[in-house]
Formats: sequence, C-alpha cells, structure tokens
Amino acid sequence: MTNNVGSRDKSRVTKLTITAMLTAVAVVLQYVEVPVPMLVPSFLKFDFSDLPELIGAFVMGPMWGVLICLLKNLIHLPFGSSVGVGEFSNFLLGAVFVFTAGMIYKHNMTKKGALIACFVGAAVMAVVSIPSNFFVVYPAYAQLWAHGDMSIIIGLYKAILPAADDLMKCLLIFNVPFTLVKGILVSIIAMLVYKPLSNVFVKLNQSLNKKPEKTKKEAE
Repeated sequence: MTNNVGSRDKSRVTKLTITAMLTAVAVVLQYVEVPVPMLVPSFLKFDFSDLPELIGAFVMGPMWGVLICLLKNLIHLPFGSSVGVGEFSNFLLGAVFVFTAGMIYKHNMTKKGALIACFVGAAVMAVVSIPSNFFVVYPAYAQLWAHGDMSIIIGLYKAILPAADDLMKCLLIFNVPFTLVKGILVSIIAMLVYKPLSNVFVKLNQSLNKKPEKTKKEAE
C-alpha cells in the first residue's frame, strides 16, 4: 500500500515537473508571432505556443495539455494588451485542440493514431473558432478597440477581399482556414519532435524516481 502511494506521488512530481518545463516553453513561444501579410489582417498572426500543450497531452494525458494551456495564458494575462480577450480565445481554442487530440491518442497510441488525433484536433479547433469568435471574441474586440463598431474590424478584411462584407464571411473565408493551417503546422512539428522529447521525458522520469542508494552503514 505504502509503495503504491509512493509511486503515485513520484509520478505526480514527474508530471508537475514536465508541466512546468512545457509551460515555460509555451510562454516563450507565445511571444514569437509570425505575420501572414496580404493573406489575413495584420492582427492575425501565427504562434506555435500550442506545441508544448500538444506534447504534454500526448505524454501525460489530455487534461495535462489543457492545464499547460491554462497556465500559459494566466502567465501572459498581465502582459497582454487585449484585457484578457486574446488570452481567453487562445485558451479556449488551444484547450479544444489539445484535449481532442489527447483523447484520441489516449485510445490509439500509435503513430497513425497520433496523426489522426492531430488533424482531428485541428479541425475541431477551426470549427469551434466560428461561434467563439462570432459571439464572444470579436464583439469584445469591437467594444474595446472600435467603440462597438464592428464595421471597422470588417473593413480590415474587406481591404484584402471586398466580398468579405460581414463578420460570418470574414470568419469562414479567413479565420477558419487560418486556424486550421495553424493547427496542422503545430501537428507536423509535434510529429517530428514527439519521439525525441518523449525519450527525454522517460529519462527524466527515471531520474526523478530513482531510489537513493543506501549508505554503507544502512546496508550493514
């Protein structure tokens, strides 16, 4: 009984250590934003901070990936310029992505299962982005930055494609493909780095759970 409790405690310590490491990487990656000029409005930028969350979901389980996503955005919150709206959107979509992928991979822990998990997670994230942006995120941005005038935000899309003359068209034409491509890019990178990183985490787990050697006096 005592050994089982000790094993659970060591496993929890290992997971918390990995979570802290991946959260730190996610926080850094959140500041590395890549613009996509001429294809989407300037305020839409790629960042790859979902990558550590996805790795965490695969290594430890979907809820750990969601936790990394939450911690990342809580840390970023005091330094953001969107009064929490951007962090809320990032958390919601990131959590949907990694939870979906993590749940699928949990039940099919193969390379094919990981591939399916990643692409389904990216697709679900893209779909969820429609209602979240339409009903919450963009109305909040309009209140914060455009005095409640949604046409100012839509105008940024119309400057690229005049046919994008209402919010739903903007989201379907620009945001959904943008979100889907972002998820796919993160998934491709995850597939490339997951195996080497998982080996590192296995060694970390072994190191943290290594039993201390008995001293000569204890052995006697």
